Amino acid sequence: MANQTAIAMEFTQPRVGALIRARRRQLHMTLQEICEAAGISMGYLSQVERDQATPSLGTLAQIARSLDVGMDYFISTPSIEDSLTRAGDRQKFSVDGSSILYERIAADFAGNILSSFVLNIPPGYKSETVSHEGEEILYVLEGTINQRLDEEDIVMNVGDSLHFRGNRPHAWWNDSGEPAKVLWTGTLPLFRGRTATADLTVKTKNKTPKKPGKEENDR
Repeated sequence: MANQTAIAMEFTQPRVGALIRARRRQLHMTLQEICEAAGISMGYLSQVERDQATPSLGTLAQIARSLDVGMDYFISTPSIEDSLTRAGDRQKFSVDGSSILYERIAADFAGNILSSFVLNIPPGYKSETVSHEGEEILYVLEGTINQRLDEEDIVMNVGDSLHFRGNRPHAWWNDSGEPAKVLWTGTLPLFRGRTATADLTVKTKNKTPKKPGKEENDR
């Protein structure tokens, strides 16, 4: 546990809340517009902007896409150009304020559609509820996690796997009292080029600035 804490401190990044709020205001977008594009609730995004909650990597990717920025706008992560990664050589990184550590194992090359990470999950960690495009596969390497999919709660132990469409509301947590490790693979684009939808691009490019104090959802 001490090693995980030391690694987390080594890869601490600036808080993302202020960055999200600044970019959203630059685009003259409301909380509701970002939430609709990212598949998260307004209450949760408001907490993130006030640094009262920390998004998971997948949720941060959805927010980044809705703001038409890359993930490097928020965090600095190891780049992988070689298809081979060694267990002892992979650098761990985190989203600021989060206790979960990620190991990137998917390579970057033209045409790839998969993202993949090893998630090191400390006891007590709980993700937000989210839905998004694409699909996900979870495979438990160590420990136990709880997965909520739609309205069903699933306990997953070592060797268990789960494959589902990302548009089904889902969340997961570790209340086992012991660290857990999970292999996550999905088609949700995390570090590939920006691919914001055409509707969002038109909206942000053609949107005229709102007068101060008139944004109903900008609080």
